[in-house]
Amino acid sequence: MLLVIDIGNTRIKAAVFEDDRLIENFVSSADSIVGLIKKWLEIYPEIKKIITASVGNPELEGQIAFANISLYRFGPDSNYPIKNAYSTPKTVGIDRLILASGSVLSHPKKNRLVIDAGTCITYDFVDESDVYHGGAISPGIGLRYRSLNQYTARLPLLEKEMPVDFIGDSTSASIHSGVVQGVLNEIDGFIDLYRARYSNFIIILTGGDTLFLANRLKNTIFANPNFLLESLNQTYQFVLNDE
Repeated sequence: MLLVIDIGNTRIKAAVFEDDRLIENFVSSADSIVGLIKKWLEIYPEIKKIITASVGNPELEGQIAFANISLYRFGPDSNYPIKNAYSTPKTVGIDRLILASGSVLSHPKKNRLVIDAGTCITYDFVDESDVYHGGAISPGIGLRYRSLNQYTARLPLLEKEMPVDFIGDSTSASIHSGVVQGVLNEIDGFIDLYRARYSNFIIILTGGDTLFLANRLKNTIFANPNFLLESLNQTYQFVLNDE
């Protein structure tokens, strides 16, 4: 039994796995993650290993080492089931490498685009020969709302909300339209660009805003909010089998 932990930019996500089966998952802040891990280790004493990947707080990985529990950290030099064709391979976020690896292990012999709608929106493309090419990074929904508030004199900070119409008839409605419809158009636009260049194609949408966005996109996608956690588990199984 494994406990896998994704240390992101703003949240920490974790899940307990028995082989390929996700038993339970949770979301935490950095302040409470150690206590939560202790709780889950008590609930599931069968956990013998913790698997981590970090983009937001690498130092936190050192705080989650526990007696009798081995710790495996994914890093730039870990073994992944992809060929990294990024021009600056050491700068790729570990989360992006894990997502790319998960797409290869769960959808073999296809061109894959993984879209992670979290603090940032990342687009990661892996071709049918398992070559990782990179993709794109843009501000996520929360960042867009906050930037409008922080970098203007009078625009309010709003919680995300699906616009009633793309023509906003008030300042709030205009912000919701600009942020949310802008993200939807961006994602659909990127998908269209990839579809025009590649066939035999699959799109996976994941991240904290998955369920908010999934039904509003015009393109057909696989929506899986837990894809990063599942990919962490799958990629670790790949490492074990490849040793």
